[in-house]
Parts: sequence; C-alpha cells; structure tokens
Amino acid sequence: MHGFGGSMGIGMGFGWIIWLVIIGVAIWAIIRLTNNTTQSTGSRTSNSKQDTPVDILKKRYARGEISEEEFEEMRNKL
Repeated sequence: MHGFGGSMGIGMGFGWIIWLVIIGVAIWAIIRLTNNTTQSTGSRTSNSKQDTPVDILKKRYARGEISEEEFEEMRNKL
C-alpha cells in the first residue's frame, strides 16, 4: 500500500508541469495570432496607396541607402 501511494505522489507532482505547458502554448498562440493580425492589417494599409517616386527616394534617404547628394540629384531628375 505504501508503494502505490508513493507513485501517486510522483504522478501528481508532474501534473502542474502539464498545466504550465498548456497555459504556455495558449499564451504563445494568442500572441502569435495577434501579431499576424496586426502585421497583415498594417501591410494592407501600406499597400493601399502607391508611393510616388519622391516618397521612395525619401524612404531610401531616411534608411541611409543613398547620400544627400544622391538624393538631391535623383529628385532633380524626377
């Protein structure tokens, strides 16, 4: 009888780990779903209007892809 009770104690001790895993997976799934919804909504709004060539130049300059001189030269050509 003592051996049976001891094994039940070990089994009950690991029960909380299973619940932690279930809760962790649920939280991960919620975060994942909310991030996907936010990203897809954001990309739809940014694609809804077409950037002008000057807008693209401004973004490239802001990211540091082109220098100020290159920006001015390309903008004057447009």
